[in-house]
Amino acid sequence: MLVHVPGLLDSGQLNHFRQRLAASDAPWVDGRVTAGHQGIHVKQNQQIAEGSAMSAELGSIVMSALERLPLFISAALPNRVYPPMFNRYKNGMHFGNHVDGSVRLMPGSGAKIRTDLSATLFLAPPESYDGGELLIEDTYGSQAIKLAAGDMVLYPASSLHRVAPVSRGVRLACFFWVQSMVRDDGQRALLFDLDNAIQRLTATDADELARVQLTGVYHNLLRQWAET
Repeated sequence: MLVHVPGLLDSGQLNHFRQRLAASDAPWVDGRVTAGHQGIHVKQNQQIAEGSAMSAELGSIVMSALERLPLFISAALPNRVYPPMFNRYKNGMHFGNHVDGSVRLMPGSGAKIRTDLSATLFLAPPESYDGGELLIEDTYGSQAIKLAAGDMVLYPASSLHRVAPVSRGVRLACFFWVQSMVRDDGQRALLFDLDNAIQRLTATDADELARVQLTGVYHNLLRQWAET
C-alpha cells in the first residue's frame, strides 16, 4: 500500500529546513555510513549525521507534524517511529535497488524497531531538480514518486525501491521508518480503507446504526491484529 500524505510541512517550515540544510556548518556525511551490506554497494548520497544537533532539531519538527496528522495515524497505525533522518542527492548521485533492513537499533537506547513502513518526505520543489524519482516496485509494476515539497509517501519497507540519478539541482528529503501496531501490509490496507469509509459516512451524516456497526468492526479487527 502506497499512501500519499500531502502538506506535512508548510512553506515556513520548508524554508527553515532548506536554510538549515544549506548552512555551511550543516554536518553532511557520506550516506554509506548507515548503509547495510546490501546498500553500501549501491548508495551514493549524503546525509545529516545521526545524533547531531541539527538532526534532532529538524527531526522534532517532523515528529510534531506527524502527531497532528490524522492521515498518517490512519495509514501507519504507528507503534514506534525511527528518528527522522535527512539526505541529499547532487548531480550524478543515486541509490540503486535495495530493500530496507527489517530491524534497526534506535539511536541512544539500542532498542530494536521493526521497519514495517518506510517514509520519504520531500523537501525540495520538484521543479528545482531533474531525476531523483523514488521508484518503488509493487504488484502493479514500478511506481515513480516525485512529490511537491512538504508532501510525504508511505510504503511497505519490504518493497524493492531505488532513487533515480539526479542530473540537475539538489534533491533534499527526510526519511524514516515506522513500526506499525499491525505488521501485515494487507491488514493495514483493509483497516485504512475501512477507516476512510467510516469517515466519509460520518461526513455525509449517513445511517447512524451502520456507522456504529462499521466502527465496531474496525476496532474489533484492530483488537485482533494489533501488537502493542
